[in-house]
Amino acid sequence: MSAAARPAPGPDPAAGPGGTGEHVAPGLGLVLREWGRIGCLGFGGPPVHIAMLRELCVERRRWISEAEFEDAIAATNLLPGPASTQLAVLTAWRMRGAAGALVGGLAFVLPGLVLIIALAALFLAGSPPSWVRGAGAGAGAVVAAVAVHAGWGLVGPSARRATEGLRRARWLVYVGLGALATVLAGPWVVVVLLGCGVVELAWRRPRGPRRGTRGADVDDDGARGAGPAGAPAGGPAGGRVGVQAWPVAILAAAASTGGLGALAWTAFKVGGLSYGGGFVIIPLMRADAVDRHGWLTDARFLDAVALGQVTPGPVVHTVAAVGFAAAGVGGALLAAVVAFAPSFLVVLLFAGRFDRLRGNERVRSFLDGAGPAAVGAILGASVPLALALTEVWQAVLLALGLALVLSGRAGVVTTLLAAGVVGAAIGLAGGPLPG
Repeated sequence: MSAAARPAPGPDPAAGPGGTGEHVAPGLGLVLREWGRIGCLGFGGPPVHIAMLRELCVERRRWISEAEFEDAIAATNLLPGPASTQLAVLTAWRMRGAAGALVGGLAFVLPGLVLIIALAALFLAGSPPSWVRGAGAGAGAVVAAVAVHAGWGLVGPSARRATEGLRRARWLVYVGLGALATVLAGPWVVVVLLGCGVVELAWRRPRGPRRGTRGADVDDDGARGAGPAGAPAGGPAGGRVGVQAWPVAILAAAASTGGLGALAWTAFKVGGLSYGGGFVIIPLMRADAVDRHGWLTDARFLDAVALGQVTPGPVVHTVAAVGFAAAGVGGALLAAVVAFAPSFLVVLLFAGRFDRLRGNERVRSFLDGAGPAAVGAILGASVPLALALTEVWQAVLLALGLALVLSGRAGVVTTLLAAGVVGAAIGLAGGPLPG
């Protein structure tokens, strides 16, 4: 087991860089303060969160070595759901075990959650003032540009992992399927993502029976791995997977009843079935929130996405705004709990096996299919988001925002805030606003 997979045991010295044991494990109060600071100041999405966690754990406090931190990033990137949240929980687990994971993870998530619920009450209320509607319409107008920026930033790294000619061709197919699913299939996006992962897994699966004890060892690793690799150690993989599938089956069945059951299923897809993180949740949420259940109009959904971008913490907070629109504060809290629970559970249950997960070829094969499809879904999300704009000035803001974020002349949060200010001014001046 790697050093990154072992929590610091209470007050004993924690392994410092290189495993020298020269640093003392932080107390829970310090974990609460430092991870809470990142939760309050972490504007800008996963790249900012990763940089702030690295500055804290590697550079300033020297709690974790550079290699250990890179291992933690790689492990969380192999999992579905919000990667920056999982990284925050995992690094806190590395400090103080399960108690540290809970304290640090909640400190990272709660500040932005409280803020987005408050903003949802203002922006998504029944009759907000014209300047509030204008600010939402302005920020919402550039959301499609932010989606393009997010997806384009993932294209290069994802393509570089597909080095061989045939694998590159499959990569292009997966990207295209993800984009088309977002534009045309709506609620079935998650099925396409998972299907691409299964296809790649089947394509690269060794042909014929495995020989000798080494094949059994590989199967055991797969059975003991975390997440998609299989069940935990200690029992037959099939039985354990069946037990773990019950909550998913229950949520899926509850979705057909509408109401809170449908909201919980939407939130679970966001937090437990989304590969690629960040903007891949947009097509998953829009299909349910706008098309299927009508909790939000297209214009209000853009407002909700913009709120998720301008608040600190993970972009997955957007699901709380959708929950507020569906069922008020209670719906926001339910959606947040369901969406973030998988991140906490997977770290608490499987953190000690993340090194096995990283080395499992079946997991990597699955994600080599699901990952490119997620990139395509993020890029494809820009199409319905752009088509939802109804005013000419919104289209102008979208074009300007796209130029700013793709050229690097302005960051995502700055662009959203600036567009919101323009929209608020148009609202105050009595200009046309989307319904």
